[in-house]
Amino acid sequence: MIDSEILKNSFLFEDLAPDLIIHLAQVVRHVTLDKDQVLFFEGDTSNGFYAILEGAVRVSVVSDEGDERIIAILCDGEIVGELGFIDGSVRSARVTGARSSRLVFVPQAGFQRVADNNPAIYRHMLRVVGDRLRQTNVARRAQDFLPLTGRVAQTMLRLAVAFGQPVGESRTLIHHKITHAGIALMVGVARENVSRTISKWQRDKLITRISGYYCLENEPALRELAGEDED
Repeated sequence: MIDSEILKNSFLFEDLAPDLIIHLAQVVRHVTLDKDQVLFFEGDTSNGFYAILEGAVRVSVVSDEGDERIIAILCDGEIVGELGFIDGSVRSARVTGARSSRLVFVPQAGFQRVADNNPAIYRHMLRVVGDRLRQTNVARRAQDFLPLTGRVAQTMLRLAVAFGQPVGESRTLIHHKITHAGIALMVGVARENVSRTISKWQRDKLITRISGYYCLENEPALRELAGEDED
């Protein structure tokens, strides 16, 4: 059983009545995920969903030859596995720890058992999941209006959040080898377009390549391209 205080401080349950949090604490559980540890595989039965409290996971598909292609990086405050939770479908992708992470697992059977006796929990969870999906859709629509360079910049910055290691003043090494084809898959464009963008950024010293890894040399410039305000 997870400590109800953890749930109370989680974005997933922060507005739920204290007595309902105590009920949910009896069925949900805390999950720690190590870097490169698999949370679930594509095709697995969907028996619940996860809320990321701290850390990052990568969502990917794996070819018959064993090559991994990252579809998305999910970080603090995001949820994963919610579609299977809603419609009962199998997992559509593999989810792996991008770095050490803490999550809350909401099991479908346990949740339904508690929520059947406390319908307010259903209303709360539908609102939370709906809000998260809406935020995702808004972000994707905003991305669609960005030029190609902005979308690639967003992807590189998200990779830096998941795999970044400081290597000097204002420099971040993305300690995960990813190809132009892999970046293109995340962005949703042709590989050739990504290659041209990355090559230009290398000429302009926005990024460099160190032992096969990309290094962000000018993060403020990339944030500007991505339409983000610098923290």
